[in-house]
Amino acid sequence: MTTRDRRGRGMRGPAYGPGAPRGPVPAALTRGERFDRIAVTVMADVEERWHDELARVELAVEDAPVLPASWVNPRVPLASFVDATAGAPPRLVLFRRPLEHRAETLVDLEALVLTVVVEQLAEVLGVPPEDVHPDYEA
Repeated sequence: MTTRDRRGRGMRGPAYGPGAPRGPVPAALTRGERFDRIAVTVMADVEERWHDELARVELAVEDAPVLPASWVNPRVPLASFVDATAGAPPRLVLFRRPLEHRAETLVDLEALVLTVVVEQLAEVLGVPPEDVHPDYEA
């Protein structure tokens, strides 16, 4: 049973979440789901411009990189590009937690994901990052 305020004008049902009439809305997404949406949107936008060159590249998201015990660099990687093998296509792996840690707002996170994706793919394509996506800012 749903509670209402004293004049009967309170919420009649859930505004967001599993019981919402139109399904889950962004307020109900987990951080991982929200990050996945951003990553897929950015990758789709870049693939649209470089469809033939990036047709086989897969996008993957990991929470954090697995670093060897011998790692000495003070910075944690934000992404990694894994070349194709006999059984797997090439893959761009984004590391969610380090990226989220560096962004203060959702807009910052979107811009950072775009920057990382563009820089990784520019290296693979052998072109300057500015040519990969017009919204890229160094």
